[in-house]
Amino acid sequence: MEKLHVGTMGWSYDFWRGNFYPEDSGNLLTEYAKNFDTVEIDNTFYRIPSQDTVKKWREETPDDFIFSAKFPRKITHIKMLQDCQEELAVFVEHMSLMGKKLGPMLIQLPPGFKLEMAGILKDFLAGLPEGRFAVEIRNKKWLDEKFYDMLRNYKVTLALIDHPWMPPMNAITADFTYIRWVGDRKKVTGRLGKVEKDRSEDIKDWAGRIKSFMDSSVEVFWLFQQELFGLSAGRCEDVAG
Repeated sequence: MEKLHVGTMGWSYDFWRGNFYPEDSGNLLTEYAKNFDTVEIDNTFYRIPSQDTVKKWREETPDDFIFSAKFPRKITHIKMLQDCQEELAVFVEHMSLMGKKLGPMLIQLPPGFKLEMAGILKDFLAGLPEGRFAVEIRNKKWLDEKFYDMLRNYKVTLALIDHPWMPPMNAITADFTYIRWVGDRKKVTGRLGKVEKDRSEDIKDWAGRIKSFMDSSVEVFWLFQQELFGLSAGRCEDVAG
């Protein structure tokens, strides 16, 4: 049975102070790593971190901690995976400084990345360097065996997102899976410790699905959006148990 990694999307949120984090916390990443073994770096979507920043993150976490990172939006949303070899090389080079702490790198495609652009995605995946990569799509028209086979061919995983726009997703296309609980921001304000929407049944459903993945020797990364942390991630013992 492979390991389950549970964490959130980001770690530096003021509304966590005084509840999840001690009020006087100095280093939030260090505090975060006392409770979770993985995190998705959200700010890599907006800018490529410096080498010094990546090294700092690496040094501030335990040896078994794993970082995932979103691809920069310049690659995925602005250039739409085209003519971005330079940005790709710099991003991967900097993130590789994580060493063994580097987990999946998330290629999050916008809803406007249409099915007719499959050739662009295929060429991009073919040019990826060595590493673990996940692809997230926000257009359900992509969800068919032809798409899954493309991902399997390049050993890239399909990000399974729990999102109001998307149907249930279960396809496994690599030796790990990457689950993102995004939720509906219009319905959740993120008041830590306050149950704004009871998702106990959803967690039980995902627990069964995750168990089946792990029984099949699939490594699982399960990430929660920060607004969902107080009402969902805090009850992940239902899965881990």
